[in-house]
Amino acid sequence: MKGHGPAYIRNTVAIVSGKGGVGKSTLSVMLAASLAERGYRIGLLDVDLHGPSMPVMLGMEGMRLSRDDHGIIPLQRGNLKAVSIGFMLEHTDDALIWRGPLKHQIICEFLTEVQWGPLDCLIIDVPPGTGDEPLTVMQMCNDLDGVFVVTTPQRASAVDVRRCVTFCRKLKVPILGLIENMHGIACPSCGEVFQVFPEGEGRRVSQEMHIDMLGSIPIDPALASSCDCGYCMSKGSSSYDAMKTIADQAAFIILEHKEEQHENSRTAH
Repeated sequence: MKGHGPAYIRNTVAIVSGKGGVGKSTLSVMLAASLAERGYRIGLLDVDLHGPSMPVMLGMEGMRLSRDDHGIIPLQRGNLKAVSIGFMLEHTDDALIWRGPLKHQIICEFLTEVQWGPLDCLIIDVPPGTGDEPLTVMQMCNDLDGVFVVTTPQRASAVDVRRCVTFCRKLKVPILGLIENMHGIACPSCGEVFQVFPEGEGRRVSQEMHIDMLGSIPIDPALASSCDCGYCMSKGSSSYDAMKTIADQAAFIILEHKEEQHENSRTAH
């Protein structure tokens, strides 16, 4: 990160989860798109190598990354720049059959050789769990401002999320907030949210592990359809409204509040 980080990137945050299948990549894309929609210059880095769904959700299928003498050139859509292994595969159905050393190498390249240019925030979609790949990201990002943790309402997910929280704290990575995905299902007709899973696990994790709960997002058929079509935000839907609230808090935590602290520090001196 140092070669392209501090001089160009104001803030760097990661999106993590204790297990796969909780919608971490979807939330990463939604948060990036929501902040870009506000006028912030956002970079989105997908290092979830075995599940690169970002090209589909961004409507960039078939597009390819390029490289020059200075490094990797990200793809761009409005205020949002994106890098993913999915933009390097020849075919959509290609499987990434790599062992640890090769995965470590490409993650290092993504973290050090991308020409992001000036960014207000770089959002990193980290592979689930607490193993080699998340550890590589955490240890290489010396300028990481913190992580947002994603869970779902089930206890099975919450148990793994607790381990993820412990992992981050052992590495002294700040935890900026918890987001609960799949919190009920939104009726496609009226938008009312009905609970389909046991409630309370996300809130319990937040309270017992002293993490700010940023909000909950329902399962939303409108979101599923929009992601499949390359539009990760479906305005007027229940998921859009919930994400807007979460993005408002995230913007304050990682962008506006930090700027206020910087201004206060300058004034004090």
